Amino acid sequence: MGLRGRSDGGMLGGMRIEPVPCLSDNYAYLVLDGAGGALVVDPSEAPPVEAALRRLGLRLTGIWLTHHHFDHVGGVEALCAAHGPLPVVGSHHDLAQGRIPKQTRAVGEGDPLEHAGRPVRVLDIPGHTLGAIAYLVDGCLFSGDTLFVAGCGRVFEGTLPMMQRSLDKLRALPDDTALYCGHEYTTANLRFAAAVEPGAAPIAARAAWASAQRTMGNPTVPSSMADERATNPFLRWDAPAVIAFARAHGAASSEPADVFGAVRTAKDGFKG
Repeated sequence: MGLRGRSDGGMLGGMRIEPVPCLSDNYAYLVLDGAGGALVVDPSEAPPVEAALRRLGLRLTGIWLTHHHFDHVGGVEALCAAHGPLPVVGSHHDLAQGRIPKQTRAVGEGDPLEHAGRPVRVLDIPGHTLGAIAYLVDGCLFSGDTLFVAGCGRVFEGTLPMMQRSLDKLRALPDDTALYCGHEYTTANLRFAAAVEPGAAPIAARAAWASAQRTMGNPTVPSSMADERATNPFLRWDAPAVIAFARAHGAASSEPADVFGAVRTAKDGFKG
């Protein structure tokens, strides 16, 4: 299934993106260049990527990594062995730490990068890891494990305020930005969102849609930043219901970092 926009039929972004399910709930993404090639974002394992390349008749032209976790880089060495030499792009932090196999180039916010003649904006988004970056090209955002559909990643290496600042940077992107994230966690994320904002109609509608998509075997990516701002509790630290939830769960104040921190901590222990 090649996507040029949303999995619910609406159009988002200008690139043709092929989601590639990997492991139990990961996504890699083939980003087509219109000339028979594609780069891959976050290949956690090689065989599903190889199968997608064969099915679509594509040659692999490069690899982009959002962070160093094995469930995002596990397929890099095998893909490089089969298709190399390839440009392997990751963050400056991860190159300095030697955490991404075969990395050939380091990028960070403000560094030049392009794909198929289109400029690529790199965003530094530390929190989940210190080397986390996102790629924004032609209205399509590859966020790794920082921002999920209706959720966000755990804070492993950074701090909660650092993660909130990174999410604030993504929250500011245009409404029609197409979000391609690292995992299929959407239905579980929306159960938590409903617990944070009980009775919220946009969350209920989105949960019904996501459940139907998964029942049909379809992905819930891409999302849009407009939908995320409307339903993702980790971007809604200024919504009254989210502030009330956070204060009831130990937030020291109604400031964004405190609200976000309380909501993220509540999600860590959520059993719904």
